Amino acid sequence: MTVSKAQFLENLKTLKERVERAAAACGRNSEEIKILPVTKFHPLDAAKMAFEAGFSAVGENRVQEAAEKIATADFKINWELIGHLQTNKASKATELFDRIQSVDSIKMLQKIDAKASELGKTMRILLQINAGNDPAKFGAESECSSELLATALSLKNLKVEGLMTIAPLDATLNAATKCFENLRNIRDNLAQEYQCQLPELSMGMSDDLERAIAEGSTMIRVGTFLFGSRQ
Repeated sequence: MTVSKAQFLENLKTLKERVERAAAACGRNSEEIKILPVTKFHPLDAAKMAFEAGFSAVGENRVQEAAEKIATADFKINWELIGHLQTNKASKATELFDRIQSVDSIKMLQKIDAKASELGKTMRILLQINAGNDPAKFGAESECSSELLATALSLKNLKVEGLMTIAPLDATLNAATKCFENLRNIRDNLAQEYQCQLPELSMGMSDDLERAIAEGSTMIRVGTFLFGSRQ
């Protein structure tokens, strides 16, 4: 059930305090770390609460669910796709979203580029890498990241802004730490290899955001902690 606006604001205050403590613990400025409120499975009201709290973007997992919200929203916010994208929904996602974080194959890159060309749009994307080598998670394998970036950079209707990953589930969070460290290293190596800027490292969620921030995350994706459990 989605929380009240008052509870949301209280949760947000607590979340910002967590981010500030985590940033201070590793010598970072908390302003370097963006929070992406994840509104998947919650009504449009959740996105509106985020908008009214000053957020410029929210994250959604499913194309169809987001489409219904976007069509009825009476406020302007950026919509980011963070869930797995099937190739048969790539065109619709390119049409709807302001950024797609879950691009994990050459075929997907080509489909998004073709639709963006048709729309006269430059599509902002992140490349999703399975940096934790978790068979239960989506994302390109780490060893495929160079070829994936090379293809993305060759497509004129795409703007690659960085990388995204989802950490393995691990009670100790050690696997998450290794995943986040791996993604940062992959980003650094790719940026050097291709002499390009890849500023966004989208990694970390409610349970592991401190580990992600310590390893260089620039964006944490938080849903349940802010909005409560889905119905």
